[in-house]
Amino acid sequence: MNSKLQRAVVFTLILSLMVATRLNLPTSLTHFGPVPDASWAAFFLGGFYLRTWTRWAFPVFMALAVLVDYVVISGQGMDFFAHYCMSAAYWFLVPAYFALWFGGMLTRRFYKEANGKALAVLAASLFGSVVLCHLLSQGSFYWISDSVANPTFAGWWKNYSDWFVPYLRTAAIYVGLAVIAHVGVTQAARLQAQAKAPR
Repeated sequence: MNSKLQRAVVFTLILSLMVATRLNLPTSLTHFGPVPDASWAAFFLGGFYLRTWTRWAFPVFMALAVLVDYVVISGQGMDFFAHYCMSAAYWFLVPAYFALWFGGMLTRRFYKEANGKALAVLAASLFGSVVLCHLLSQGSFYWISDSVANPTFAGWWKNYSDWFVPYLRTAAIYVGLAVIAHVGVTQAARLQAQAKAPR
């Protein structure tokens, strides 16, 4: 992305995806049934596309994620601060989500063009950042919140491994769709540039 306008468009698209899926809109509005939360993929993609805007873009993403949680919980008639998700562990989402953002930044650092090497770097970076994000978010919830009466290492590991694959799969699907869109847009721009080039 070479211009601020392009970054602004991508910023808006990724943020809109996160908000729309994190809100968990009713089936009557989506027409597709429950749509998986794209938050993890959104933070990863934010790190990739908005790396130079990290100083302010990551806090905006984070603040909006918390605001959406507040709207969803309050909209169900529950006290936000009394909800079972709200404990000291909730604030571990900041470093957890930054792990995803950093994974996207790392991928961008080594990205030159869409090829097999870039795809391998992306896959390794996404996997590693999801491992770390899940470790921080799930681990803090398991060990710090009051939701687990008698935490044990075996119980933590079972919980971690039970939920890891679904979170990784969801993030990978959204990032995969973004890769397809990225390659399509890049190819279209290349073809357009070739058509305009003097012959």
